[in-house]
Amino acid sequence: MAETKKAIKAGFIEAFPLAIAIATYGISYGVLATQANLSIVVSVALSLLVFSGSVQLVVVAMLSTGAGLASILFTSALLNLRNLLYGAALADGLAPAKKWRWLLSFGVSDEPFVLGSSRFKKCGPDPLYFGTVAGTFYVAWVFSSLIGALIGNEVNPQKWGLDLAFPITFVALLIPSLKEKPIIATALTAVIVAGGLEYLAPGNEFTIIITGVLAPLIGLYLSRRSQND
Repeated sequence: MAETKKAIKAGFIEAFPLAIAIATYGISYGVLATQANLSIVVSVALSLLVFSGSVQLVVVAMLSTGAGLASILFTSALLNLRNLLYGAALADGLAPAKKWRWLLSFGVSDEPFVLGSSRFKKCGPDPLYFGTVAGTFYVAWVFSSLIGALIGNEVNPQKWGLDLAFPITFVALLIPSLKEKPIIATALTAVIVAGGLEYLAPGNEFTIIITGVLAPLIGLYLSRRSQND
């Protein structure tokens, strides 16, 4: 019982600062979704069912430009391919929760991956910690999306810098983990690919998708290569 409380407490304490940044990002999403003529119900439903800031913002942007359902689904699937790699990397740490892995898999995304990976390296498998982290982020994201949708056109996210709050916080969280060669290679590949694509085609909406697919593959290749050596 003591270990259970310890895991839950650690998960909440370590997730809370980043949850604040996620909430500001969620407000930005809710505002932009409203400005794209999505209803409050649809905006919040996306957060409840999708729970992916990058995908939801891309969906909103594509809807604003009149994109079709097929292209939106295809783009969303490509953008979330990295979660397959995250899931594979987190599998051992979540292994003890055999009956609940299907639910925990819903929480696999950028932020829980970083915190979960760090926790598993220090303390071994801890699905309860991961579930607490993912749950904290989920609540923050859903409620902030609702707030953003309610205030609608009253706030300009770019004017107040709400759209930058989460990326900056996430980068600050990610930097300390840049120690192993595959991780460093992934980060450098992302910088090179994104920078090159932005130079060749400024403002291209596929830049983040291509970068998100290629960079993790480089890291995965180097990781498997180092294991085989």
